[in-house]
Amino acid sequence: MSQSQFVLSGNLHGGTVVASYPFDDSASHQRQGHYSQSADDSLFRHLALVYSQHHDVMKTGQPNCPDAMEETFKDGITNGAQWYDVPGGMQDYNYLYGNCLEITMELSCCKYPPASALQKEWDLNRESLLAYIEQVHIGVHGYVKEAVNGTALPNVSIVVESIRHNLTTGNYGEYYRLLLPGTYNVTAVASGYTPMTVQGVQVMEGKATELNFTLASVASEATNHSPPVKPNEKEPIQPMEFRHHNYADMELFLRKYSSEFPSIVHLHSVGRSVENRELYVMVISDNPTVHEHGEPEFKYIANMHGNEVVGRELMLNLIEYLCHNYGTDQEVTQLVNNTRIHIMPSMNPDGYEVANEGRNNSNNFDLNRNFPDQFVIITEPRQPETIAVMNWLKSIPFVLSANLHGGSLVVNYPYDDDKKGWSELSLSPDDKVFQQVSRAYSQENPVMHTGHPCEDLYPDEYFKDGITNGANWYNVPGGMQDWNYLNTNCFEVTIELGCVKYPMAKELPKYWEQNRRALLQFIHQVHIGVKGTVSDISDGEGIPNATISVEDIDHNISTARTGDYWRLLAPGTYYITASAHGYKSLRTYASVSGDGVEVVDFRLTRIHSDPNGHPSEGPQPTQNPSEKEFQSLIKDLSLGQGLERLMMSTATESSFRYRRYKELSGFMRGLTLNFPKITSLQSLGQSIEFRTIWALEISNRPAESEPSEPKLRFVAGIHGNAPVGTELLLEFAAFLCINYGKNPAITRLINETRIVIVPSINPDGRELAIEKQCTSTQGLSNAHGKDLDTDFFVVEAQPETRAMMDLILDKGYTLSVALDGGSLVATYPYDKPVQTVENEGTLKYLASVYAINHPKMHLGDTGCSNNGNIPDGVMRAAERQSHMGSMKDFSMDFGHCPEITVYTGCCFYPPAEQLATLWAENKKALLSMLVEVHKGVRGVVRDRSGKPIVGAIIVLNGGVRVFTREGGYFRALLAPGTHNIEAVADGYQQHRQEVVVLSCEAASSIIIEFDMDNNIFGLPRQFVVASAAASMTALVVTACIIWCVCAAKSNRQKDGFHRLRQHRDDYDDEIRLTSMGSKKSLLAHEFQDESESDEETLYANKI
Repeated sequence: MSQSQFVLSGNLHGGTVVASYPFDDSASHQRQGHYSQSADDSLFRHLALVYSQHHDVMKTGQPNCPDAMEETFKDGITNGAQWYDVPGGMQDYNYLYGNCLEITMELSCCKYPPASALQKEWDLNRESLLAYIEQVHIGVHGYVKEAVNGTALPNVSIVVESIRHNLTTGNYGEYYRLLLPGTYNVTAVASGYTPMTVQGVQVMEGKATELNFTLASVASEATNHSPPVKPNEKEPIQPMEFRHHNYADMELFLRKYSSEFPSIVHLHSVGRSVENRELYVMVISDNPTVHEHGEPEFKYIANMHGNEVVGRELMLNLIEYLCHNYGTDQEVTQLVNNTRIHIMPSMNPDGYEVANEGRNNSNNFDLNRNFPDQFVIITEPRQPETIAVMNWLKSIPFVLSANLHGGSLVVNYPYDDDKKGWSELSLSPDDKVFQQVSRAYSQENPVMHTGHPCEDLYPDEYFKDGITNGANWYNVPGGMQDWNYLNTNCFEVTIELGCVKYPMAKELPKYWEQNRRALLQFIHQVHIGVKGTVSDISDGEGIPNATISVEDIDHNISTARTGDYWRLLAPGTYYITASAHGYKSLRTYASVSGDGVEVVDFRLTRIHSDPNGHPSEGPQPTQNPSEKEFQSLIKDLSLGQGLERLMMSTATESSFRYRRYKELSGFMRGLTLNFPKITSLQSLGQSIEFRTIWALEISNRPAESEPSEPKLRFVAGIHGNAPVGTELLLEFAAFLCINYGKNPAITRLINETRIVIVPSINPDGRELAIEKQCTSTQGLSNAHGKDLDTDFFVVEAQPETRAMMDLILDKGYTLSVALDGGSLVATYPYDKPVQTVENEGTLKYLASVYAINHPKMHLGDTGCSNNGNIPDGVMRAAERQSHMGSMKDFSMDFGHCPEITVYTGCCFYPPAEQLATLWAENKKALLSMLVEVHKGVRGVVRDRSGKPIVGAIIVLNGGVRVFTREGGYFRALLAPGTHNIEAVADGYQQHRQEVVVLSCEAASSIIIEFDMDNNIFGLPRQFVVASAAASMTALVVTACIIWCVCAAKSNRQKDGFHRLRQHRDDYDDEIRLTSMGSKKSLLAHEFQDESESDEETLYANKI
C-alpha cells in the first residue's frame, strides 16, 4: 500500500450488513458508543452512503442478523469506533499513512454462506461496488511541476484549508484529493520551494476539477544563518537587450523562449499574412496549451500598423520579463498561474518589413479599417491577417485585450465611430468599465496620465487622465476594438504608446521603463467584476453558451465550453441573470468591489423538470451507457475546440486532383472493395449519355434499414462546371472510411448515422467543363442543355433529375447538403420566390452551422464580385438567385428533408493546386453536419399497448411536417430553443408536447403514446353512439309505420282488381271500342282505386 498510490479503497467483510468508516478506534478506546471523527468525516460519510444506498438490504439499516436481531444502523452506515472500538484496523492505517481513503463493507450476516447464495450476494452488491468505484473521480486532481524546467515534483504536500489531513504527490508529481462539492483553498507545499495557493477552487458534483501547481525553488539558507529572502523582496529581472527585431529575428526569439520555458509557454501561429509569414502568438500560463476552467483569457496584440513598432518590441520585452521572473517574483507568478496570457507581437509582419513605406499590409489595406462595423459597411476585401485574427478571437473566450499602436500617448476605448461618421462622443453600454481599465493603464505610465501626449507635435491636444473615447478623438470605422466588444466576450482598448511611431533603438529602454508597470497592471484588470460557473442542477455539468446579462447594461456575454464565465464590471451592486435554451433563467445580485473578483455561480433547472432537474411528466426513454457515451461525444464535438481536436487526430495524406467520370467510378468502386463492411455502392440511374449516377452509402450496416438512425445526404455536381464539390465529397468519403476503426469518434459517428454521398449528379456536363475557368458556364447544363436545378417538379424530367427525385422521395432523410460553386455562402430554402418560409429559423440555423465552421464563410465577406458582403455568410436562396424547379425546394416539399446549398468558392473551376486549401477550409464544416444531424428532436410514436404507429404525422411549430417510419421512429432538426410538437394519427387523439433543443446536445428523445380517439366528428364518442342508437330506433319505428300503411293500401288495391275481374266481359266490350280513347286512358280511368283522389286520377291521365 505504501508503494502504490491508491486513492480509494474498500475492505470487504462479513458478519452483518453495514458500511463502516474511520476512525475505527479512539484515544480512550471506549468499547462502544464513542464517535471518533476524522478530518474528512463528511467525505467518509458520503462514501459509505454511496455504497449503502445502492444495496437493497444495507440501505434499510436493519440487517436482521440472527445473532443480533435488534442491531440497526441509520441509513446503513456507521462510524467504526461508535459501533465498536477496533485498534490496529487497516482502514485507519490507509487514511493516516497513505493517500488512500478506505471504508469497511460488511456484506452479509453469514460469514461463509453456501455457494448457492453467492448469486444473490452478487446481485445485492453489484451496483454498490460500481457506484463506489466511480467516487474515485470526485474532488481535485492534477500535477505538481518545477517552475523553470517543468520537472515533476514527488512527495509534495497537498493542503486543503480547514481540513487537517494532507496527502502527497506520486513519483510523477500526480495527486488525487477526494473532496465533496464546494469551494476550497488548496496549497502545494514542498521543502525548498515557495508554497503555491490557489484560492476559490470550485469542486463540482460527480466530476473532478483539474488543478495543477508549479513551484519555484528558493535559495538555501545562507551559511551565516541570515533569514531567507522572500520572493517579493527580490528585484525582478529586467530585459537585458533592446533592439528592433525583424521577422526572422523575432521568430528566433520566440522559438528560443518556447524551448527554454516549455512548462509555461506555448508558441503557435493563428494564420499567415499576405506574404505567407506566420502570425505568431506566445501563450504564457501554468498550463498554456488549454483553457482551464475558471481561468480568464487575456491578450495583447501589437504592430497592427507596420510602421508602429514600439508595441512589437514591448511585447518581446514582456515575454522575456514574465519567463525570467516566473517562480521568483510574486506578482509575475500569480499572474501567470491565474491567467492565460496571449501575446501577438506582430499582426502585420509584412508591413513591418517595409515599415518606412507605411502602415498597411502587403495589399495596401489598413487592417484597423478592415473589420466588420456596426455603423458602416466595409467594402474593402477582408484581408488574410484580419480573417486569421477574427477566427482566433472566436475560438477562445477572451475577456480583456489591448491593441498596441503608436503616434500619440493615450488609451482609447470604444466606440471608435458612430452613425453620423463624425468625431463626437460615442459611448458603449460598458463605458464605466472601459474608463476604469483605461485609467488602470494610464495611471501607471508616468507621462500618459498627464494628458498632454505630444506637445511639440500637437500642442492643443489634451486627454483627461490620459484616456479618450475613440470616436470623440477621431472617427475610425472598421476598427478591431469595436469588433471585439460587439462580436465576442472580449473588452478591448487601443493603447497609443508614444508620439514617435518608429523610434531609434537606443530609445527602446525608455519605453519599457515607462510601460512595464502599466502592462502588468492592465493584465490585473482581467480579474475584476464577477466570474463563476453556470451549471445544470441535475448533474452539475457546465452549460456552454449560456447568457449572462446585467440589468441596465445592454451588453451580454456567454459562458465558455465548461460553463465558466467572466463579466468585467465597475464597483457597484448589480442584478445578474443567467439564461440558457431549455433552462429556467435565474436572477441574483452581486456586489462588486474594486479589490478583486466576486464569484457568482448559477445552477439552472431544465424546463419541464422538477426542482432537482428531473423530468416531471410523461413516459421517459431509458438510456443505456452506450447512448450516454454517444451524447457525451456529440456535446464534446459541439463545444470549443472539439471538432479541431478531431481533425488533428484524423489527418490523412491526400493527393488532390480532378477526376473525370471514369476515374471517379473507379474511385467509388475502390472504396467498396477496400471497405466492404461499411460501404455500399448503388446506381441511381444513368445520364443522357449513359454515364452512371453513383450513390455511396457509408454505415456500419449499409443497405440495411435502420429507422432509428438519422440519414444524411451529401450531393454535388448538379452543375458540371463546378466540380470542386465532387472532389470534396470524394475526399470526405475516403476520410471517413480510412479513419473508421482507428479514430473512436469517427467510428461512433459512422455507426450511428447512415451517410449517402452522391458526388456527381451531372456527369455529362462535368466532362465538358474546363479547368481554371472561373466564370465559364460550359458544362453547367446536361447533354440536353438543361440546367438540372430548374428541372425538378417537372413531369417529363431529365434522367439525371429523375434519378435524384427517386432518391429524395425515399422519405428517410434527415438533412441534405449540396455543394456548388461560384460564391462563398451557405443558402437555405427556398429557391422559389416565397413571402414566408415555414421553420425559417431552423433552416437558417442549419446553414449557419456550416458557415460558422468554415474559416472564411462566417465572416460574411465573400470576396466575390457578384455577392459582396453577406451577414454571417448565410442567406435565403431566393435572395441570391431566385428560380423555380430546384432540387432544394423538391427536397423540402416532397422529401420532407431540409437541404442547404453550400457554395465553396468564387471560382467555378479553380486550379487543382487549390483543392488542398479548399478541403482544409471545408473539412471541419462537413464534419459539423455529421454532428448536427444528431441534434434536434427524435422519438417514437406508439399506442398504449406499445405498438409502434407508422405514418403518424409530426407537425413542428404548427407548420413543417415529418412522418414516422418503420418502428414508429421520427427525427427532425430544429434550431436551439423551445418548440411545439403535435402528433396526429388516424383513430387516435392528437398529442401535443413542448420540447427544448440545445445547441450542443444530441437530439432530445421523446416517447409519444397515443390514446384511442374518443371523439367522432369532434363530439364525445358516448354522445355520438347514443345519438346514433336513438336515430336507428327512430328509423326502425318509421319504417314499420310506412310498411303498415303500404300494406293496408295494397289490400285495397287487391280488392279493386277483384271487382275488375267480375265485370271482365263488360270491360272487354268497352276495350274494343278503341275509337273512344286510348287503352291507356281507359285503364287509367277504370283501374282507379277507390282510395285515389280526383287529383291523383288527373295526374295519371296526364302521363
